[in-house]
Amino acid sequence: MDITDPLEEAILRRIPLEIAAAGAVMGLLALPFFGARTAIFVAAGAILAALGFLWMKASLTRVLVRGRKDALRSGALIYAARLVLICAVFFLIILFFPGRILAFAVGFSAPVPVFLIEGGVALLRTEKWKS
Repeated sequence: MDITDPLEEAILRRIPLEIAAAGAVMGLLALPFFGARTAIFVAAGAILAALGFLWMKASLTRVLVRGRKDALRSGALIYAARLVLICAVFFLIILFFPGRILAFAVGFSAPVPVFLIEGGVALLRTEKWKS
């Protein structure tokens, strides 16, 4: 996948950092109310989400270089493996820290507000909405 638009490239480079920063802010906000362990789990969820975004971006770039049939098969296998790994992480947290799963899920959902803000900013920068 060749991204020629420098704005899109900058956004894709910035998103993982923003996800980690959002997780750190959410963790700091959780600290006085829920304690240090919960704040750590919130931040850890966001960091895992940022790493997942980086992995998805890199694997998608590699998959799209191949032919259509190979890309579909490889893409399906990569995303199935990603789903299994995410489920395994959540299972381990449920198994060892059952009271902290919600904190981890809050941090893991940090990409949602980041994507909404980035999308809104990109829409505001757009001069022409229809082609």
